[in-house]
Amino acid sequence: MRSTIKLSLLCCAIAAGMADARAGATIQIDEQRSLSVGFGARASYTSVEDGAPDRDSRSHDFDLDSARLYFGATLNKNIGGMFNTEWDGDRIRVLDAAAQFTFSPAFNVWAGRLLSPSDRANMAGPYYSLGGGYWAGVASRYGYNGGIFRGRDDGVVVWGNVLGGKLGYSVGAFEGRTFGIGSLTQDQARDAGVDAGDQPMVAGRVQVDFWDPEPGYYGTGTYLGSQDILAIGVAGRYQKEGVITLLDTGNYNAWNVDFLLEKRLAGGALSIEAAYYRYRNDGVILAEQGKAWSAGLGYIFSIGSGGGRLQPFAHYQRFEPDTRLDTRQADAGVNYIIDGYNAQLSAMVSRTKIASLPDQSKFAVALQVQY
Repeated sequence: MRSTIKLSLLCCAIAAGMADARAGATIQIDEQRSLSVGFGARASYTSVEDGAPDRDSRSHDFDLDSARLYFGATLNKNIGGMFNTEWDGDRIRVLDAAAQFTFSPAFNVWAGRLLSPSDRANMAGPYYSLGGGYWAGVASRYGYNGGIFRGRDDGVVVWGNVLGGKLGYSVGAFEGRTFGIGSLTQDQARDAGVDAGDQPMVAGRVQVDFWDPEPGYYGTGTYLGSQDILAIGVAGRYQKEGVITLLDTGNYNAWNVDFLLEKRLAGGALSIEAAYYRYRNDGVILAEQGKAWSAGLGYIFSIGSGGGRLQPFAHYQRFEPDTRLDTRQADAGVNYIIDGYNAQLSAMVSRTKIASLPDQSKFAVALQVQY
């Protein structure tokens, strides 16, 4: 515990020195053309119960969880692009690479490699979640559990915001077929001689904001008390023969509904989030077929002039597959907001239960910086 406290104080000192960071820098070439560059990084210390090689003592691990480079460009007011990379623990890989065509706030077309329309948790990602790097990977199985890399996919999406930004939509066609543990990609299926077709995955999302609008394609899990949000979103995706194994093929379909309330109150802001999911694949992979749900609660408040803000939070999520081997996870912690999304320090305790296996607990301290 002493070493954990010392580590937390050290991370605080490092993070405090980065309080003036701002996300990204832009080079203006002329009146229309510009280039932008930025980076993001997340590092953590994690201690897991019975996680050491002897399986009888706690593990102690320091990890670079994420390291991203962000690049953007605009050719004119209608044409631009993005190219982002991510460290996968071994090498730098392409995260996003897409051409972006902006015709109006109500009509945009993006094509390339990007996040396909899905739930709020996946669209926000770990850098913009409630709780500092939190990822709802137990319930939200759109992202890290499937996809080319970090839930990305190759395809094209049409999206926009109407009614003053209070109604957002996105719909697209993607390569898909990267779903589930034990499934095959199209190339793997072809090499194995599996009899399967090749249809695109269709994905879409509709979101309604009742209070402040949320313009843009991506979402966020918390506005850190800067807006009043009351939003409901519905997302779904389908691919014929989207799940392929050596023994069988099945149609993949999934849908979810998610909810976010964030209300500014005297001295702070309250956040409440929830989501429900259904996943189907014609019974080909029962471990990835079933229902799931998640819920989160947070409250952000200032701790004095220039002292940043604290955001205590709690989450619970559960996945109930058709194998009846449920996974449950409960988390509680506090996020120290030094400079918005650009500098944060979080500490969290977590307990995970898988079927009848013993509970596993862990403690983590994570530092996030962006520029």
